[in-house]
Amino acid sequence: MTEKDVRWGIVGAGKIAHRFARSLALEPRSELVAISCRSSARAAAFAAQHGVPEEGTLSDEALGGVAGSAHAALLARPDVDAVYLALPHSMHLEWAVAALRVGKAVLCEKPLCADAAQTRSLVDAARGGTTLLMEAMKTRFTPLYQRVRELVAEGAIGGLLRVEALLENDMGDRIARGGDYLSDPDGGGILLDSGIYCASWVEDYLPGPLEVVRARARWDHGVDCFVDAEIASAGGDGAPTARLVTAADEGGPRTVRLVGTTGEIVVDDMHRPQRARLERAGAAPVGLDLPYPVDDFHDEIEHFVDLLLAGRAESDVMPLAASLRCAELLDAVRREMLAGRRSPQR
Repeated sequence: MTEKDVRWGIVGAGKIAHRFARSLALEPRSELVAISCRSSARAAAFAAQHGVPEEGTLSDEALGGVAGSAHAALLARPDVDAVYLALPHSMHLEWAVAALRVGKAVLCEKPLCADAAQTRSLVDAARGGTTLLMEAMKTRFTPLYQRVRELVAEGAIGGLLRVEALLENDMGDRIARGGDYLSDPDGGGILLDSGIYCASWVEDYLPGPLEVVRARARWDHGVDCFVDAEIASAGGDGAPTARLVTAADEGGPRTVRLVGTTGEIVVDDMHRPQRARLERAGAAPVGLDLPYPVDDFHDEIEHFVDLLLAGRAESDVMPLAASLRCAELLDAVRREMLAGRRSPQR
């Protein structure tokens, strides 16, 4: 591998894979050499759009129809150094472990796995070797996120009291229609899909063990479509608290509010942040406007390539311990949601 030659394979050909491929084309040290998915037509269309060579255009259909044969063929290619895993959540563990076993660096789309047990298993597999694994929590790599983190650390809002992370979307009848990862009973639902962004903000700012004080949810065809959870951190009275709200069935706030003893920071469009405002008593609000240098994937990809070329096995921005804490937090929210579902009187 040379400094200008990180060869990528993309596992899965959905919408997020297309967005990733467009951004990857702008990373000067990277080259996309392979794509794998079930459908021959879909693989060919993806390859044509993103310049994947014919020999790297892999599909289950073309390989005899055995499910996963295209992904296995991609991982077996000696010309692939790193893979971007863009499969449904319930498939992340299987294929991330398979990639690590053959020495492919793995950038896995969020959430890292469908639950904490799977995440722990994957983290253990990665820590048992020297191959790079990172959850694709692109929010943490954006300039605005990094600046807000600096301001809070510098005491710009005093001591941190509360984090409110809200990401509410109206996705129409997508869950009811079924047929995609959001409606998958084994790894779907809005908590995993969008709530992971909220969990990542909370995890980064609340220290120590996290406790879900309460959680309520709405369900559509057995899949969660709305979640509202209250979270406490270790330390007793005075320790920061948090609220996590995410929705697929109604539009609403898409913000993070970081409340301190002397002020607060409100971040707009919290999963793709570029703007925020700092508010302090007795002072005019200060706008923070930090657009992407390229797009919302670029800084994440650049960081991953830096790690790979440096021979690193883990990120210091999105470490595996953070991915595991996020998974544990979502598990705790889910347990409280289910308890409330079984006991409507609560």
